[in-house]
Amino acid sequence: MTLPLAVTPGEPAGIGPDLVLQQALKPHRGPWFAIADPQLLNDRAKQLGLDVKVSEIGTPDALTSHTPGVLPVLRVLLREPCEPGVLNPANAAYVLETLDVAIDLALANRVAIVTGPVHKGVINDAGIAFTGHTEYLEQKAGVDQVVMMLATEGLRVALVTTHLPLHAVPKAITADKVKRIAAVLHASLIQDFGCPAPHILVTGLNPHAGEGGHMGREEIDTIIPALDELRALGWHLEGPLPADTLFQPHYLDHADAVLAMYHDQGLPVLKYKGFGAAVNITLGLPFIRTSVDHGTALDLAGTGRASDGSLAVALTTAFTMANHRSQHTHA
Repeated sequence: MTLPLAVTPGEPAGIGPDLVLQQALKPHRGPWFAIADPQLLNDRAKQLGLDVKVSEIGTPDALTSHTPGVLPVLRVLLREPCEPGVLNPANAAYVLETLDVAIDLALANRVAIVTGPVHKGVINDAGIAFTGHTEYLEQKAGVDQVVMMLATEGLRVALVTTHLPLHAVPKAITADKVKRIAAVLHASLIQDFGCPAPHILVTGLNPHAGEGGHMGREEIDTIIPALDELRALGWHLEGPLPADTLFQPHYLDHADAVLAMYHDQGLPVLKYKGFGAAVNITLGLPFIRTSVDHGTALDLAGTGRASDGSLAVALTTAFTMANHRSQHTHA
């Protein structure tokens, strides 16, 4: 049976609830439900003019399929009424409670998780230390290393470092870190994406991948030794390659993923290629988690102008990963 997807709409004043309602009207390959305040979804559906029946459930275990026009909801109540586009720190605890419910179900192997956009600032304004979904999931799951990967049709990009100022990146790239990130990526490509012998392209850090040490020694001193250790295990790792020439069909047509050294090295290319149709995936968790690749778009909440393309890809990707993981587990 297909594992149900637990969808957390994220910030209630943002477009997350709108996107979930839009997707509820469309056919899907398996069952999914929202973890949210039913009244919030009913109010937003009315505001948007969407004919969606919000149906409360007590447990997701009985869900076997998705019926277009029906949105099963596991109830978590807002702390205060929500107005689209207007942030309220009082509802920050609600956002995290929806996540906690999803995580508990996922750790019990009852769901995969799809997350809508949250607003980090309002959560911190509420006095709750919060740096992002990825870090929150990593802590709650009790794992040592997760990997951020974005994907769109024909391209997957994973990152060695994520949200760091550029000046801090070189020091953060150690041989141990490169090996740990590559190992999580390699395992996930096999388990979650059906790539039996993953082919991974790895960028250098410096222009021209250091040009033999003339433009920096990180490739020679750190990246190449790390990759050589992994290649000795029989892994197919190509690089370090110059990032300005790696993203072309000559390389990408024969690869399963790109491992980039820092956030703005790999993600601009992916977001240009897959704008509105990309997904953020957290690798290395004991459960599947995908997410939209955009923010809360407060100015679009409740207007009907928000695009649900990224959420559609996040749902489809989560179903695909769950299917591959199930086949891999039972193989």
